[in-house]
Amino acid sequence: MQQIKIGSDSVPALGMGTWHMGEGGSAKTNQEIASLRYGLDHGLTVIDTAEMYGEGAAERVVGQAIKGRDRRQIYLISKFYPWHATAQLIRQSLAQSLVRLGTDYLDLYLLHWRGTTPLAETIATLAQLQQEGRIRAYGVSNFDTDDLAEACNVPGGAGIVANEVLYNVAARGIEYDLIPAQQQKGITLIGYSPYGSGDGRAIRVPAALQGLAADKGITVHQLLLAWVLRSGNVLSIPKASSIEHMQANIDAAAVQLTSADCALIDQFFPAPTLKVPLAEI
Repeated sequence: MQQIKIGSDSVPALGMGTWHMGEGGSAKTNQEIASLRYGLDHGLTVIDTAEMYGEGAAERVVGQAIKGRDRRQIYLISKFYPWHATAQLIRQSLAQSLVRLGTDYLDLYLLHWRGTTPLAETIATLAQLQQEGRIRAYGVSNFDTDDLAEACNVPGGAGIVANEVLYNVAARGIEYDLIPAQQQKGITLIGYSPYGSGDGRAIRVPAALQGLAADKGITVHQLLLAWVLRSGNVLSIPKASSIEHMQANIDAAAVQLTSADCALIDQFFPAPTLKVPLAEI
């Protein structure tokens, strides 16, 4: 599977998201745990979660999924609320996340979105936590170009290694300026919701693209994910709550789109030609 760099680490370009995990009954939770374990067994080492997801429920699911495994073979990402972005509250959030995850460090810790706490305070605290070994790297999420530039210019800002934002065929605005800005700074793009939101049918896929998927022997969802992964410069983190869905994601990572395929997709979901405000879910 194609690899991507996050700071000094190399990870698969396909990761595993966990939004809404742990919010159903025990049978559903067990299915989610099994799905994550299946992904780990098949080379997906990145798991993305957040204290916001089910108010810690998703982190507890992840903790169960990784229990008893070699922690060094897993790349854990979590995120903290913007109202927990002060020097004191970041530490409290991190401590609680680590307990739920059953680990003593995170590989990457992200500010979930910008709030009212000065970025200088937040980034300085993250840099200190990195020095203490509580986190191995840090970054931000849902930051547009101006916010990211500001974050990079505060003390410790040079240590930002990733920005996690919405990215799919229907949300391409970041291609105009955010992706180039991040590439210039060496900041990895983590793209969430490759299928859109909710049940994955939020993106209306025209008949021509449904036909393209059929011609390639893949599902529409696999086509959408393959498109996100096409450049090799994006870590995509779709959620898969079942082993079947997880395997479908793994298979999508091996799909090769031709220039003609991409041109057809561009006809219905064109690349941006001017600045577009950052889209969020």
